[in-house]
Amino acid sequence: MIINREIPIKNIYYMLSYAFKELRHNNYEHIEGEAFENIYDLLAEILFKGVSHLLKRGLHKEYILYEDTLSTLRGKLSLPETIKEKMAQRARLACTYDELTANNLFNRIIKSSLTRLIGERSVRSERRNALKKLLFFFDDIEAIELSRVPWSRLQYDRNSRTYQMLHNLCYFLWQRELLSNKAGSTQMEHFKHDQMPLLFQRFVLEYYKQHHPECRPSARQITWNFCENGSSSWSLLPAMQSDITLTSGERTLIIDTKYYSRTLQSHYNKATIHSDNLYQIHAYVINEDKAHNGKVDGMLLYAQTMAEEQPDERFVTPDGNILMVKTLDLSADFATIKTSLDTLLTYPL
Repeated sequence: MIINREIPIKNIYYMLSYAFKELRHNNYEHIEGEAFENIYDLLAEILFKGVSHLLKRGLHKEYILYEDTLSTLRGKLSLPETIKEKMAQRARLACTYDELTANNLFNRIIKSSLTRLIGERSVRSERRNALKKLLFFFDDIEAIELSRVPWSRLQYDRNSRTYQMLHNLCYFLWQRELLSNKAGSTQMEHFKHDQMPLLFQRFVLEYYKQHHPECRPSARQITWNFCENGSSSWSLLPAMQSDITLTSGERTLIIDTKYYSRTLQSHYNKATIHSDNLYQIHAYVINEDKAHNGKVDGMLLYAQTMAEEQPDERFVTPDGNILMVKTLDLSADFATIKTSLDTLLTYPL
């Protein structure tokens, strides 16, 4: 099995710092210059900085509804439950009340993640000790199994933006990254499940947002190019969500990032482009190019693997749309990665 090139821990930090803008703020500045033995060590330092910042500002609080039996009335009286208490000859009142508390889901996620990292032996002992000191401030906050967190339903506002970044890192932590520590190596093979693909996509999008705002980078939906009067049920059509869409003048480039163990598939012992990926980017392009003027192009951007054969292809449709298949070496020096991303835009855009 071909695996992805090993990615230096520092490159993972750079990718995270683009994917999560909060990491580019002053309180995380010095992390860039530090040496980390593995991804857990890096996450521990980021969480230490982030949680320390949270504590200075004050932990997020929200009103939580409680139901309890009390000796005095608090909030609203629950008459049926109070009658039950009376029948049981207990002089208690059943009450429901709101309480402003830090013991909420936002902080439970942080506490559980800190606890995990404290128990992770690959984190340097001085960092584990620093996390233990932070945990003292979470004494009144319950822990939560990270598998029970409704990650996709968490909502944030301007005041909780720091939580959003930290929760994303907690989610990466929960997915249990795989580390490569051979012969003193400080590199990472890959995140399990879908975490590296997600990080790869967010990194490329945010890179272009920061360095090429003139191309108006965004991740936007593409509408199906069907005639309305001949369609029966638009609701049955699947959504087409681009990873990255860039527009300059009259030209548009749709990029779909892919992080696979193999950049090419094998079909009857012949290496070919992943058919599903090619169908997908082709569908995006022809549906976005509603005028059929060839001014919408597409690119499959793969994280480079250690396979000898790496795709670097270009195809043109009858309408003049350009479909490209490219790779990006995430194990290279980060300056080289930046140059490669800039170079991808030098075709006619």
